[in-house]
Amino acid sequence: MSDIPALPAATPTSGISVDTSRLASRANLDKAGKQFEAVFAGMMLKSMRQAHLAEELFSSKGLDTFRDMQDQQVAQSMADHAPLGIGKAMTDFLAKSQANLQPESTAKTQEDKTP
Repeated sequence: MSDIPALPAATPTSGISVDTSRLASRANLDKAGKQFEAVFAGMMLKSMRQAHLAEELFSSKGLDTFRDMQDQQVAQSMADHAPLGIGKAMTDFLAKSQANLQPESTAKTQEDKTP
């Protein structure tokens, strides 16, 4: 009747991915940290814009849309060139659980401590 195959009963259907293979490399983890930093900076900029510290002379929906796009680019640029450090803190925290993802200097220090 239907061309769509039925899901096996053992497949989790909660919508949460259990595939962690993409976290197996430090480069992917660092990239995720930069993206997280950009999202965080974007949320910060958006909150600052909502404070309305100054009254706008010219206001329009087009100007608001342009300002949102500009803020996204500024947030990405901030994450790339002058990071706040929250992305690095997140990646360092996540890398602690996996020895192969730790920076080389930290990994060597831990190897030296093991008897």
